[in-house]
Amino acid sequence: MSFRKVNIIILVLAVALFLLVLHHNFLGLSSLLRNEVSDSGIVGLQPVDFVPNAPQHAVDGRQEEIPVVIAASEDRLGGAIAAINSIQHNTRSNVIFYIVTLNGTADHLRSWLSSSTLKSIRYKIVNFDAKLLEGKVKEDPDQGESMKPLTFARFYLPILVPSAKKAIYMDDDVIVQGDILALYNTPLKPGHAAAFSEDCDSSSTKVVIRGAGNQYNYIGYLDYKKERIRKLFMKASTCSFNPGVFVANLTEWKRQNITNQLEKWMKLNVEEGLYSRTLAGSITTPPLLIVFYQQHSTIDPMWNVRHLGSSAGKRYSPQFVKAAKLLHWNGHFKPWGRTASYTDVWEKWYIPDPTGKFSLIRRHVEISNIK
Repeated sequence: MSFRKVNIIILVLAVALFLLVLHHNFLGLSSLLRNEVSDSGIVGLQPVDFVPNAPQHAVDGRQEEIPVVIAASEDRLGGAIAAINSIQHNTRSNVIFYIVTLNGTADHLRSWLSSSTLKSIRYKIVNFDAKLLEGKVKEDPDQGESMKPLTFARFYLPILVPSAKKAIYMDDDVIVQGDILALYNTPLKPGHAAAFSEDCDSSSTKVVIRGAGNQYNYIGYLDYKKERIRKLFMKASTCSFNPGVFVANLTEWKRQNITNQLEKWMKLNVEEGLYSRTLAGSITTPPLLIVFYQQHSTIDPMWNVRHLGSSAGKRYSPQFVKAAKLLHWNGHFKPWGRTASYTDVWEKWYIPDPTGKFSLIRRHVEISNIK
């Protein structure tokens, strides 16, 4: 065999070996990319489902996506369904719902969403890992929310919606009567990571909670006897805000490490008990009040008309309720229960559970009148 033929054979073998190595590396890279998309266990949040169907009503593909994050626990799933239904039917915008659940709820939720009324929505179901909260929440029987992990999902928005620059968070006990695009377009001042509805606005009722501070200022949420709170030099009379509905600038949120700041104050509360013992509202409010003190924008008060879940909601006139852009049943009484105000408005958007697991609780007299 000539020297030239030997060189050709060696060259062919070298090329074949190179192609084999290149193919192997490509398969390895593809596998890695697939794992990065599907496995987000490192942060405790795992995407479960995604339905990229376009809504049945006309949506311009050039429209910006509006991410709406809602937590959906098994015992309140009907609330999330009603909220989603009301949003979808009052906008022509390109909305995508990020529905945060715990293990075991996804199948139930998926079967409900597949009902004919909601087939057109775009959504992603995300499992929330309660291990994220270890060492950050002290279980308190008097504060039922402390034992409900999904309450804290709002603290992790950049992880829930990693590719978005802006997002809306809302609780499951709301009904949207306006176009969600208007809320999404809420202007945020430079350097502000979120916009909330303040508790001192004209559309909210001021409620005194058990004689210890008011529901509309900081002293209702934080223990000003604690030195660490006093050293923050926050005025106790500062107007608080409601965290059940807000718009977030996620670029700014990430730049300021808002999630890490919130976790810091959660841990300190576990160690030192910094929250008010007669907490005026949600257990998620105190760390948000600290982190966003004088550093947040405001949303139109009509986009969070609240207290419908308390006796104060009965003071609203039907005309005012009809004009509201968003109704919020915060408080002890939920619209799927017996004693909340304006349950008929909420029930217009409720879709019965096809599995029969979730059902409305109504007074006997209401059932009798229906019959």
